[in-house]
Formats: sequence, C-alpha cells, structure tokens
Amino acid sequence: MSLIASELGIETKQICSFELGLFDCQPASLGGMKNEFLYSARLDNLATVHCALETIMDYSASEDLANDDMISLIACFDHEEVGSNSAQGAGSPVMSEAVERITDALSENPHSRDPETHASAIRKSFIFSVDQAHAVHPNYSGKHEKNHGPKMNAGVVIKTNQNQRYATNGVTGFFARELARRGDVKVPMQEFVVRSDCACGSTIGPVLSANTGIRTVDLGMPQLSMHSCREVMGIADLTHGLNLFKAFFKHFNELDNCMEG
Repeated sequence: MSLIASELGIETKQICSFELGLFDCQPASLGGMKNEFLYSARLDNLATVHCALETIMDYSASEDLANDDMISLIACFDHEEVGSNSAQGAGSPVMSEAVERITDALSENPHSRDPETHASAIRKSFIFSVDQAHAVHPNYSGKHEKNHGPKMNAGVVIKTNQNQRYATNGVTGFFARELARRGDVKVPMQEFVVRSDCACGSTIGPVLSANTGIRTVDLGMPQLSMHSCREVMGIADLTHGLNLFKAFFKHFNELDNCMEG
C-alpha cells in the first residue's frame, strides 16, 4: 500500500479501496531457430483481440464497406476465464441488448420494435467466437486425439465438442472452412476434438449462442503454455488469424446469401 501511495503521490490513508492486478510488463519477443515463435504474456486472448481490432479497422477504411449492407462489429469481454457471469462478461445482457438496439435504430420506426425485423436480424447474424487453442505439447502428445492435435504455425483451429462446450456445429464449421477457402489469402485450418476421457474447457461461444440465438463457431490459434506468465504461439498463425478475420468481414454476407435452408 505504501508503494502504491508513493507512486500516486498521496498518503496511504487516502486510499479508500482498490482493485490491484499484477502482470508481466516485458515486451513480446520472437524466438525459435528461425524466429518462428512469438513469446508474450496474455496471448490468450489478446492475440485474438489484436486480429479482430486490426481487421475491422482495415475493413472500415476499405472500399468493400460501401457495398456491405450488414453491421460488422467486434465484442471483447471481461471474465472469460472465470465463467463470464458478470455485469461486463459474455453472460451479461450486453450482446443481446446491443443487437436489439442496433435493430431498433435501423428500423422504420425506432420507437416501436418490430419482432419480425429483430428475428430476421438474429437469423442473418453470425458469431466468430475466437479464443486461443491448446497446441500439441511434444512431451504430452497423448493428451490429444491422434488426428485432432493442433500444431503451431499450421493454421487456425476449429473446435468441436458434442457436449456443447464449444458452439461449433456442422453448419457453422462449414462457414469457417469455406470462408478460409474464399479469402484473398487461403487460410489453413485444423480440427480439434478433445479426447473422450478428458475434461473439455469452454469459451464464450456457447454462452453467446444460448443468450442470443445467433449461429456461432468456436475457433482459435494454437499455442503452448496457456495461462502461464509467458505464453508462446507461431507467428504464422497470427497471420492466419488476421487473414481469416479479413475473409469473414469481406465474404460472409456473400456466402450466407448463397446458402439454402
């Protein structure tokens, strides 16, 4: 407390309350024999935030936006690692209320909600739930299914779980694969299914999908040492993530319009 007060130039007794979090402040660095790995704190999940923020800024400044009649947005939530059930977590009403307000603002009569317009907006919406994925650790390769072990620098991971720990289904998984194929730069994709005798983690994907009814796919860029003070991922996968987000913003509407059923 004395150190905090000293840094703030106040007396200790003037601090009424505080929320204090300690974190690694070292800058990120490259490593590996060919500098193929990125070492940094909080890659899970700031790597995804970086990809989402960079691509939506680029998209908003591109000519493609003029021909897009959809609303593109990114949402970054607190408390994902502790269940998301907070006022500012994915379990809050933030996302559903945002969709409702956007629909109201664009309706013919913004003061009177049209249920059909809102239902149609939900039906045409799609969520990329992108959180980092566990890459195969060379010393613990048995922890992954033989044909579902994500490798670093090998592409973005599609996560699937029949117990609904991930929101991916047959249709939303297809959207991700097809968008990866249609992008200006084709994005390699990997598949992850947890071993049936192992517990499966989760993401905000099922939470958002259940709260809003919006189609959702769970994705991630593979990394090691998740939740450690210092994490590691492949630099190629960061580029793959950026390219997949670009394809999502640019080609989703076109792909959705050609789908039947």
